[in-house]
Amino acid sequence: MRKGLFWLNDKQWAQIEPHLPTNQTGPARDDDRRIISGIVHMLQCGARWRDCPPDYGPYTKIYNRFNRWAKRGHWQAIFEALARCGKDGVTLSIDSTSIKAHRSASGGKGGKHEQAIGRSRGGRTTKIHALSDPDCKPCAFHLTPGQDADIAAGPSLLKLAPPMSSLIGDKGYDGDGFRAEIVNRGAKPVIPNKSNRVTLHSFSKRAYKGRNVIERCFCRLKDFRRVATRYDKLARNFLATVHLAAVIAYWIN
Repeated sequence: MRKGLFWLNDKQWAQIEPHLPTNQTGPARDDDRRIISGIVHMLQCGARWRDCPPDYGPYTKIYNRFNRWAKRGHWQAIFEALARCGKDGVTLSIDSTSIKAHRSASGGKGGKHEQAIGRSRGGRTTKIHALSDPDCKPCAFHLTPGQDADIAAGPSLLKLAPPMSSLIGDKGYDGDGFRAEIVNRGAKPVIPNKSNRVTLHSFSKRAYKGRNVIERCFCRLKDFRRVATRYDKLARNFLATVHLAAVIAYWIN
């Protein structure tokens, strides 16, 4: 094997293989381990799909597998299956990060808003909203255009959340409706009050110090260049990129 290429090792493959789809029609698939290793390599290096090293096989097969499984939701299903291995009832952290959309991300069907691309102070951006456990492991993702407020995406993210004891968020999530949704899920909101709030809510400043786990989670995910910069036209493909990067970075050892 050439140096500088990513290959799933035996332990990683043993963890991910049981969650691969098995009810696919048509001819038998090529070597899954080789092709998925090629996909991960491309997510890490951020190169064009046509520049995929020949060690993984034809670049068309690498891209077609990634695109086809993104369309069918397989990458998200693999992520969710592995993320369920974590502990329930822990403290989760919520936040978002803005991702610059490359000009090659233009042209997706349905328009920019439909493909989660919007205008913000950083230009054309996509926001990744995420939930992270105390070990920095992400357990849910949601995409919105870059100009959308964090709290607007909060309810959609909560629907994907596992059972939790409390939820840590910054002032951007300070809203009575969102606080009520957290409480309805049996969790305690750990959110500081906005400066203009009339009725103040108490929160644990000590627990709030644990919010940095979500920032560290985003930093590690952005080591994958196709996460740090969005090249995908379709929101579903970019979300698949985030899910697969999270699997490799956090959920398989």
